[in-house]
Amino acid sequence: MNKHILIVGGGYVGLYTALRLQRKLHRELRGGEVRITIIDPQSYMTYQPFLPEAAAGNLSPRHLVAPLRRILPKARILNGMVTKIDHAERTVTFQPAEGEPRQVAYDVIVMAAGSISRTLPIPGLTDIGIGFKTVGEAIALRNRVLHLLDVAESTDDPEVKRRALTFVVVGAGFAGVEALAELEDMAKDSVRYYRNIEPSDLRWVLVEATNRVLPEVGPEMGKWTLEQLRERGIDVKLETRLESCEGGRVVLSDGSEFDAETLVWTAGVKPSPVVKDSDLPLDERGRIKTTTMLTVAGTRDAFAAGDAAGVPDVTNPGQYCAPNAQHAVRQAKVLADNIIRHLRGQQLVEYRHKYVGSVAGLGLHQGVANVYGVKLRGFPAWFMHRTYHLSRVPTLNRKVRVVVDWTLALFFKRETISLGEMEHPREDFRAAVATMRR
Repeated sequence: MNKHILIVGGGYVGLYTALRLQRKLHRELRGGEVRITIIDPQSYMTYQPFLPEAAAGNLSPRHLVAPLRRILPKARILNGMVTKIDHAERTVTFQPAEGEPRQVAYDVIVMAAGSISRTLPIPGLTDIGIGFKTVGEAIALRNRVLHLLDVAESTDDPEVKRRALTFVVVGAGFAGVEALAELEDMAKDSVRYYRNIEPSDLRWVLVEATNRVLPEVGPEMGKWTLEQLRERGIDVKLETRLESCEGGRVVLSDGSEFDAETLVWTAGVKPSPVVKDSDLPLDERGRIKTTTMLTVAGTRDAFAAGDAAGVPDVTNPGQYCAPNAQHAVRQAKVLADNIIRHLRGQQLVEYRHKYVGSVAGLGLHQGVANVYGVKLRGFPAWFMHRTYHLSRVPTLNRKVRVVVDWTLALFFKRETISLGEMEHPREDFRAAVATMRR
């Protein structure tokens, strides 16, 4: 047996699959009988459920990412993009961060490319819009909110102040609600240091096209979350769509219009574009057509899981597994074991899960949870949210760092400094060069 396993994507599925293969195939890897390669634009995996806490300053951004090369010393990590997949020839076209594209051959492919933000053709969306799927977006959003507090404090123009202190979040799923709740909590905590800003000056608007928030935690908990958000002064607009936001002028389907500097887009995801540039079969939603055993339908030597795969839910016939971290981590375990069975000519097993429940954080010491039918809210739910996600963070190293961050936050006030210049580190140097030329 001399097999090359290529994993496209280094997120939840990619990392946890490789981690399990590395542990269970250690003899084959040491003897060169099996090789594992991971291709991903980044050299780390981001634990996305902690993005809201990083945006709020409760966690260091470095502590919610897991370095692939350190965790997977037996695998080869290639940083760049897969631009085309030719499974018939068992090759992919790899575009590195720098240099010419090249072909990478494989024997078994694992499609774990994940997803990207699903946007709509809304006029002006790129003017003030920002996503919430990466560390860069989370930290940029934190810097933007704090910078706009500085802007509002320093201006005498009431229109500029009102526009700077208006923040819009589109999408009331986990990402949208948790991002809004954490950032609103941080901003409210920060205004105590400003003389010309009152908490009532801050305007937070949550826009949701359906008639409920957090559908993942059930109707009762979703209703309670809605009440909590509104009690905090957050303007929640249900059954409302974003029509346009050109030049920062936000127009909603309920007829309301207002100016805003910031709009966070969390209204769904779609499979990574690489799935379309392949000869692998796709389903009606543009995902890789996958069997219950996490193999690509009608295709040999190909596996898929996570957001980019349409995995049938055997516990709920006719439905598909939701694109969330809970499924991704569990699928990775079955996926790795099935790859090993495939290499050894053994019978594959189905991916079957038991619903655990859902937890969501709503800011410091606030949360909502529905776990094994037990419904919690407030501090108990917040504590369960942190405990559950801490257990899912890869490696003891990262777990300890997260706990240290949380412990320090108990004794010291959080930082409320905008470091937006980090996003454009060469601007001051360029300005200095331009001054010398003049």
